[in-house]
Amino acid sequence: MAKRDYYQVLGVKRDATAAEIKSAYRKLARQYHPDVNKTPGAEEKFKEATEAYEVLSDAQKRSTYDRFGHVGPGGYAHAGPGGAPGGGGGASFEEIFGAARAHGGGGFMGMSLDDILSALGGKGRRARRPTRKRRGADVTHDLTLDFMQAMWGTTQSIRVTQPGSAGRSETLDVKIPPGVADGARIRLRGKGGHGRAGPGDMYITVHVRPHPYFRREGDTIYLDVPVSISEAALGARIDVPTIDGMMTVTVPPGTGSGQRLRLKDKGVRGVGGASRGHQVVVIRIIPPKDLTAEGRELLERFDKVQSYNPRKDAPWT
Repeated sequence: MAKRDYYQVLGVKRDATAAEIKSAYRKLARQYHPDVNKTPGAEEKFKEATEAYEVLSDAQKRSTYDRFGHVGPGGYAHAGPGGAPGGGGGASFEEIFGAARAHGGGGFMGMSLDDILSALGGKGRRARRPTRKRRGADVTHDLTLDFMQAMWGTTQSIRVTQPGSAGRSETLDVKIPPGVADGARIRLRGKGGHGRAGPGDMYITVHVRPHPYFRREGDTIYLDVPVSISEAALGARIDVPTIDGMMTVTVPPGTGSGQRLRLKDKGVRGVGGASRGHQVVVIRIIPPKDLTAEGRELLERFDKVQSYNPRKDAPWT
């Protein structure tokens, strides 16, 4: 089978510079050298590329190839793209170039890939990439807050030991913004492990203890408030706690158990100074457990005077 044009083998133009030819061969050597590629046909492609490079990288051999192609001066078998067939009886290609490396002899053909890359002025596979400087490791730290500390914000001092600091500890003041939620992470730049490219970061994971009676859902605070039968039926003004302190709330007459009353802007303060959420008062009607004789009599009289069925609008009726 006729040899392929050397310029086509390397994938370069006929006016390619020596640097472009070297770069093209280096790329093919990395791809097809037997040290890195064991697939069928890879070794033949490497040999073909090596033969092409050893001719085109030598100015005199390249000039001869450009004039006469693969057959050499005076040859007649096959001229390269830039050559022309001549008369018979000339020297063969192998006699002129001495570069038929198909059987592993001489030149780059018997060299390892690392040796080839080094000979081309580069570095071997294992050494060609410089060691990158790395940042220090990011570290985490857990911090537990009371409910009110999370609502209003606080500054907490923590003692930490960074990786790579030979056991040296440091006290850090961590500023907690108002409204921080359970599970939130606060980033402290440059407070992580030490590294050649600079320190890593520290991430504070916030844990918020449950409150005895407030519960939080998003930016809303919920509070269950017990009221008596008469307060729910007749209406009342009652005092309830908020995170700002006690305030008086009006319970409308006929309020049912589970009904919700909204206290505007009494909820969680938004992180970063955003607007506040609301507080929701959930009414829980609590009947007396131990009725006196007079109390029982009054309730029985009420039931006779104003009898009603609270289940008349139930979905199953």
